[in-house]
Amino acid sequence: MTTDWMPPWALTGERLENPSAKFDIYALGNPALLRFVGTDNYEQIVRSPLFWTSVRNTLYFAAAGGPLAVVGALAVALLVNAKSVRFRGLFRAVFFLPSVTTLVAMAVTWRYLYHPRYGPFNALLEAIGLPTLDWLGDPDWAMPSIILMAFWKSFGFNMIIFLAGLQAIPPTLYEAARIDGAGAWGRLRHVTLPTLAPTTVFVVLLTAIGYLQLFAEPYVMTQGGPMGSTRSVVLLMYEEGFRWWRMGISSTIAVLLLLITLVATLLQLWLQRRRNA
Repeated sequence: MTTDWMPPWALTGERLENPSAKFDIYALGNPALLRFVGTDNYEQIVRSPLFWTSVRNTLYFAAAGGPLAVVGALAVALLVNAKSVRFRGLFRAVFFLPSVTTLVAMAVTWRYLYHPRYGPFNALLEAIGLPTLDWLGDPDWAMPSIILMAFWKSFGFNMIIFLAGLQAIPPTLYEAARIDGAGAWGRLRHVTLPTLAPTTVFVVLLTAIGYLQLFAEPYVMTQGGPMGSTRSVVLLMYEEGFRWWRMGISSTIAVLLLLITLVATLLQLWLQRRRNA
């Protein structure tokens, strides 16, 4: 008995090619099936177009959605922190509410909102005279639709962190800037943003790490489709490990994702140090 068996659906392109040697779930019951494969798993993944597609989708999600979540959270934090805004506590609670809501429940709800026939988004487009969209069925719109939902889910948590940073800024700095003739934009540029730099770095790192771990949104809303346009690295890792029971390949993808996240984190820290210098 060997572990080189390949199911018929393996030829559909929905999984990686069968490696020459591997570790799968059946090896747990029979240690004799364990085989050392060296770097074969890494070589196989690097040669796989499916893996690079998932990497491209994940980086697209992080590069487009991450800055949107950070900038949006900062903008909302500035608004709800203003003393001229009434019911600030209520607005803070409403904006933070999505962050404590179950992600799967929200994904199911947003899947209904994106429904091409009954969804409210298309109803709104029809009301203003614009053509409707197949939000989750069009490869060009599926990932932007997921980015929009992820932004709504995550910016509330970032907003709370920015609020904490804003409230830690000494009021005397604003008074000194006002005496020197600085307007609202000048105080934002020369007082608020520089003082919030450590908080911003923390929020950016948390957002980048979280967005590189994209899984629940495409798993619930699109299952990686259409045409693989929303399959992320974590979703591919899940499919290889728990759909095809190829634990060796799945573990290898996890290691590569760790390296990608580490490189992204170190790059952001280096850019921040360089800007401070």
